[in-house]
Amino acid sequence: MRLAVLVYEYPPKIVGGLGTYAAEITRKFVLSENDVSVFTMNDDKGDLPTRELWRGIEIHRPLHIDVSDSLPDVVAEDVRKWGRGLQFFSKILVYNYLSAAKIVNELVKKEGFKYDVLVAHDWLSVIAGVTAKRELGLPLVFHVHSTEKGRTLGNGSEVVSSIEYRGGQMADLVITVSNAMKEELIELGFPKDKIQVCYNGVDPNKYSLQQVNQEKRREIRERYGLTDDDEMVLFIGRLVGVKGVDKLIMAIPHVLQKVSNAKFVIVGLGGMEDHLKAMVKGLKLEEAVKFRFEFIPEEERIAHYAACDLAVFPSLYEPFGIVALEAMSMEKPVVVGAAGVSGMKEIVVSSGSGQCGFHVNPNEPVDIAWGIVSCLQNQDRKQELGKNGRKRVLAEFTWEAIAKKTLATYQEMLSQKKKD
Repeated sequence: MRLAVLVYEYPPKIVGGLGTYAAEITRKFVLSENDVSVFTMNDDKGDLPTRELWRGIEIHRPLHIDVSDSLPDVVAEDVRKWGRGLQFFSKILVYNYLSAAKIVNELVKKEGFKYDVLVAHDWLSVIAGVTAKRELGLPLVFHVHSTEKGRTLGNGSEVVSSIEYRGGQMADLVITVSNAMKEELIELGFPKDKIQVCYNGVDPNKYSLQQVNQEKRREIRERYGLTDDDEMVLFIGRLVGVKGVDKLIMAIPHVLQKVSNAKFVIVGLGGMEDHLKAMVKGLKLEEAVKFRFEFIPEEERIAHYAACDLAVFPSLYEPFGIVALEAMSMEKPVVVGAAGVSGMKEIVVSSGSGQCGFHVNPNEPVDIAWGIVSCLQNQDRKQELGKNGRKRVLAEFTWEAIAKKTLATYQEMLSQKKKD
């Protein structure tokens, strides 16, 4: 197949899990003898190449022009209220329309490219997908990694929700990342018969405990003032309400009552930084909680997993939760939020011979504490949980397996369209 893939973030511009997913899966597509063109954002200064070949993938990055001054006259009230976010919305619109124009007018009509499928990821790119589909008559696959309603716990933009909904109606196939997300999309009015589930994956060769030596692990722990006797509990992710990090901090006093040597390392960026620091001070947890308000590169993230004893992700809403998968691949037990829409509930086995972690109610700090204590109090069990997590990754969640299923889902859609 020849695929035109529209995705907001792509190396070297990576904001979160979507960029990692896009980089890994498109590489596997190419290795499976498919042709891939990626259409993604340039950086803020426009310094990245507008067209280049990287790892066998042709990448297009249109140069941005700022149309935010004209937007207040033509966009809905709910977007006008975004303030500085209006400039972000401006960038998204320009990226979408320039990408669609490049696919249609330059690559297909002028250069004679022949694509089989248009692939758009999230609302950030689906406008271009819908536009190119209309112009070229090509089938459109819409990957939904999360929804505006879920990300904001119901307080998001109606405009963004409408873009998502329109994408779902216009697409020939909707792929989402968990069965929990599939149910959410059906509730939001997405056509049930279009929706298929394809999980995310991880590279177990890269995310391997054997790749990080003892010196590096010790260096990470010493950075936060941890000794060999301390139990390092790691949270890594965006510091926003939906990730439940404030509930994690509220759980810490309950943990310390039973595991006095537990130390909590919280790594990430987000709007809750000041609030979280105030919580730690108010609860007198300065000795137990170590913050690092940074977006750390992948190599450093892998080293943090290697150094920790347990990873905790008490998200209130998590369509998939690739961080849990990364920790499991590093042979670390995990405690995950399992209420509401939770893909982590599907990833993490919480009982039986294959148990690799614990499910907790992320709205209840006492329950989060129970999960952490249950893991840390039994050293032998902790090791067993970690090894089970690694086994599960190797059996179910390698990028090779995920890419193979995704491509098969595309092919099934194409076959069905030929029959119709």
